[in-house]
Amino acid sequence: MRALVLVALLSVSSVGHAAETGYRLDRSQHDPRDLTSLQAGAKTFVNYCLGCHGAQYMRYNRLTELGLTEAQIRDNLMFTAEKVGETMRASFGTKEGKQWFGVAPPDLSLIARSRGADWLYTYMRTFYRDPKSATGWNNAVFPNVAMPHALWQLQGERRLEVAQGKDLAGHAMTEYRWTQASPGAQSTLEYDITVRDLVNFLSYVSEPAAQSRKMIGIVVLFVLGVLFIFAYLLKKAFWKDIR
Repeated sequence: MRALVLVALLSVSSVGHAAETGYRLDRSQHDPRDLTSLQAGAKTFVNYCLGCHGAQYMRYNRLTELGLTEAQIRDNLMFTAEKVGETMRASFGTKEGKQWFGVAPPDLSLIARSRGADWLYTYMRTFYRDPKSATGWNNAVFPNVAMPHALWQLQGERRLEVAQGKDLAGHAMTEYRWTQASPGAQSTLEYDITVRDLVNFLSYVSEPAAQSRKMIGIVVLFVLGVLFIFAYLLKKAFWKDIR
């Protein structure tokens, strides 16, 4: 499964095309059953995101569902809390966020449900240098975003050239051309995997019980199917003498 994910990530082109409605979203290749990916995503979140963005509806002790022990959580992931039962709050408050960025960084507890995994995956991979912005960064998916590129040391600095053109049918379209201004600590593939793991974790945080809920739903549908068979046979038995 992981090999298939790597092949899929390699197929992502460096040049994206978008309709007039905006930048085309790439498909997030995350898997909520991949505990290794979820653990890696949790590590990325607490190291790069938790300084500004909290996940106030998620408690640290729920990370045991990802195969981690409370000791591992306490030693490696708890940077903004003292007790393992506390929520994953940001390092600073709303006031500081407004002073630094002009707007308070949003809580990320439900970001994957509100924005969607594909949006998050594409957003975290489309930051580029923009000297005209207050932070020096901009984003192709979210133009004029107040957030700087938190993972730029991993991805490196990129530049974006936007051109207007037409597709094969003659329809107007926007073409996005990316260039690497400076390398990051990770290759393009490695960075895509890091973002995929982060999106995987944020999707889990937005609904930790999603997998168990789906399993319960499958069991319920199976039971209803069995009951339907018995109900049908009972109906035939009751009405067999009536023509």
